[in-house]
Amino acid sequence: MWLQVTNPLNNVPLSALVAGIPIIFLFLLLLSRKISGYIATLLTLFIALIVAATIYTMPLDLALMAALYGMLNGLFPIGWIVLNAVFLYNISVKSGGFAIVRDSIESVTPDRRLQALLIAFCFGAFLEGSAGFGAPVAITAGILVGLGFAPLYAAGICLIANTAPVAFGGVGIAVITAGHLTDIDPNVISKMIAHQLPLVAFLMPLWLVLIISGWKGARAIWPAILVTGASYALTMYLTASFLGPTLPDVLSAIVSIVCLISFLKVWQPKEIWRFPSERANTLMHPVRSKHGLGDLIRAWTPFLLLIILIGNWGNGGIQQILSKVTLHIPFGILDQAIITSSKKLDINYSFAWLGAAGTAILISAILTAIFLRLSWYTFAQIAGHTLKELLKPLITIGSIVGFAYVANYSGMSTAIGNALTITGHFFPFISPLLGWLGVFITGSDTSSNALFSNIQSQTANTLGINPVLTVASNSSGGVAAKMISAQSIAVATAATGLTGKEGKLFRFTILHSLGLIFIICTISYIQAYYAQWMIPSEVVKKSTTTVSGLGYGEMSLVALSLIAILVLSIFAFLHNKK
Repeated sequence: MWLQVTNPLNNVPLSALVAGIPIIFLFLLLLSRKISGYIATLLTLFIALIVAATIYTMPLDLALMAALYGMLNGLFPIGWIVLNAVFLYNISVKSGGFAIVRDSIESVTPDRRLQALLIAFCFGAFLEGSAGFGAPVAITAGILVGLGFAPLYAAGICLIANTAPVAFGGVGIAVITAGHLTDIDPNVISKMIAHQLPLVAFLMPLWLVLIISGWKGARAIWPAILVTGASYALTMYLTASFLGPTLPDVLSAIVSIVCLISFLKVWQPKEIWRFPSERANTLMHPVRSKHGLGDLIRAWTPFLLLIILIGNWGNGGIQQILSKVTLHIPFGILDQAIITSSKKLDINYSFAWLGAAGTAILISAILTAIFLRLSWYTFAQIAGHTLKELLKPLITIGSIVGFAYVANYSGMSTAIGNALTITGHFFPFISPLLGWLGVFITGSDTSSNALFSNIQSQTANTLGINPVLTVASNSSGGVAAKMISAQSIAVATAATGLTGKEGKLFRFTILHSLGLIFIICTISYIQAYYAQWMIPSEVVKKSTTTVSGLGYGEMSLVALSLIAILVLSIFAFLHNKK
């Protein structure tokens, strides 16, 4: 057994500085842009092992096991969600359904401002929620350029639009990661974020239109801006508060798309707005979609199934049933080998293969393949391509989570947290800045939470602040840095033909990033001291009326879901036969 050391140099700031060496190292590696992200994170893990073993006196065998334990937690359940989410998206693309989804959105309006709202904001949020990891910016920026947007504007607008959805991107993986690392229920973190980011989501449509056309252009379409922002923000609040972190982006995006399209059926701006560089006499009528209702339903089927299954998988009663097949494996010499200042750590690896959200997504992918009549050969081809596509990102996720666990178990995270207590009363204001820095460094809200969520929790506990607020603020603050991270800018420039002009795009987005993070920092500070009622204190109680662990309300949801799947099955069969 080993007693954890949190101040090895007998100097709190100096011990924290040494603990921050791996983070600084990662920052410099990524800034250099001369090394791949997965190599940078592997090297960072190696540096962390050296610091933990030499300065923090952690036995090397325990440090190595901590890294392995973290990498396994990075791959499952975190990597498992990412892998299957992108797999489902690739099936949609391969089947041709995704092109129909895109066309159905493009055909609604010729107004550039409204196209930006529909594609960059609404559709981008949908992609962030269902796939994430670069797909939203790459796809939406490409669509806008295809519609006639200037490449720099298309890239910049899509980067800025891809903010509020980031916290719940990739089926809520960032929030789930924070929950795993801090032992805070992800549903509670999700509820806290629901008290922060809906305001950002409400303002973002106006923000985008102001960038494109200024106040005059925004005033001309204010009803559409209001419909878009209000529908998205309200749905995000309700979903994140009561359904957990997996579906806020997907449901909010769908509701916002439906509301905006429905509104545009009965209202249109007096003048169609074009960029000054476009010819005044250019006819810009919507390209009417040639796809029938049957094609549209088939195209949206993968994502309808995703909503149905993820929504059921997150229910408490269903999780009680699915968790019965969870394997709890004591993790070798690491279990009960580390003694902190308060307790001996019980370290078990939980392999909840059936109850994992990634499994629900995989089932969605399998059902989609069956409904769309994909051959099993094609299905296997897509699976192999997806695994090859995500091999390096999975290494990155495993490495960064491995580093996080080494930092947590060695005492390095606690050392940094102890040093941050010097901010005292102002830590809730600083808290989102840590998340902002993490995303700027790693390009991922998930990775930022892996780096800093435990530090946020420990610092909050030391200062007597509710850790739910600071952990959620880490994720909320991170969304503001997505638009300036090197990885996001690289994706945007590649998608719009701006390779080599990354600096120009960075300058386009940096002031927006700083303005947004200031808003989130202010919200966090107010909630800490003047609106504490907004911070959830405990998990919402589950229904006490259950049948085999399943509440009657949850049984009704399961029954409705099975009926919905049956209807989709019959429709898909008849449509394919026709």
